[in-house]
Amino acid sequence: MKLLHSRVALVVAALGVVLCGRSFADPLTGEVLKFQQLPLNNGAPAYAGAPVGQLFPGHDEPSEALLTAPGSNDYVGPFAADDFSDKVSTSVVHIRWWGSYLNNSNLTAPPQSVQKFLISFESDVPGGTAVQPFSQPGTPLLTEEVTPGALSPASGTFTEQLINGNVNEHIYQYNAELALPFNEVKDTVYWLKIVALVDPATQGGLKWGWHNRDWGITDNFASTVPSPGENIEGTVITSAGPTPVWHFQDDAVTGRIDYGLNTAGVFGINSETTNNPLNYVQVPGATSNDGPTGIENNSEDLAFELYTTVPEPSTIALLGLGGIGLGVKLRQRRRRGLQGA
Repeated sequence: MKLLHSRVALVVAALGVVLCGRSFADPLTGEVLKFQQLPLNNGAPAYAGAPVGQLFPGHDEPSEALLTAPGSNDYVGPFAADDFSDKVSTSVVHIRWWGSYLNNSNLTAPPQSVQKFLISFESDVPGGTAVQPFSQPGTPLLTEEVTPGALSPASGTFTEQLINGNVNEHIYQYNAELALPFNEVKDTVYWLKIVALVDPATQGGLKWGWHNRDWGITDNFASTVPSPGENIEGTVITSAGPTPVWHFQDDAVTGRIDYGLNTAGVFGINSETTNNPLNYVQVPGATSNDGPTGIENNSEDLAFELYTTVPEPSTIALLGLGGIGLGVKLRQRRRRGLQGA
């Protein structure tokens, strides 16, 4: 009996090491990519192993709601959102995205960074009619907040890392572990909305924007079922010659959001109005252009990645070994019991 308990204890301890070892990385061990729109980053990879993109810094779409009054629990302001669809029906547990502070020289302390993000997954309202000419976010399906902190499974926290301080609006990379996973169905178009929630009384002139996608890198994870899906929307002339502009489905959009306590005393999106589909920007002589002349004629995407989980081989093997050992001991005990009967 003591030997059996010791074996079980060893298995449990080993499992603890494996599971605890998953904490703090971004994304965590066992999380795999399922949708990818990388950021414009002056031709540098966004992170180790990411593809090298176009030699343009891109720009950021304002997505920030301000607390209306101290203690009001109500945030109002502009939002940005983008659509997505991928090939597997698995839950989104981790999000990576990119953004910037829109007035780097005017931030006041404390604090000088976002302390809370609203993340909302929403249904798709297709466009193509006189009343609704462009698609946009519809019903909120999952809405939650993430706050700064180390990452662990379902922690509801995010990290912030400067990846490019050599552009006009410094580019930051964010990783967040969702407290509640979003149960996504493959080949279905959804919208992702990421909004900084800011208290002007303590965060001064902080203004945050969501960075746009590198249109020169295709997303091989995008679903091929929605039409037009991931497609070449146009061609521009770069130093490499004619270059395709990759785009998924429809334009990213901007609008206005009211988020906070509703009449039932529950936090949620009280209202949102979608105002405008977005295009890339090209201004002669500007330092924050998205591409060469002609890029402004193309629909804009925003930069983000979605991750899901798969069973870790090491955990499965460990569980298997533990189960085998436990099964052997139980069979041995059962035989001894029968022999003594």
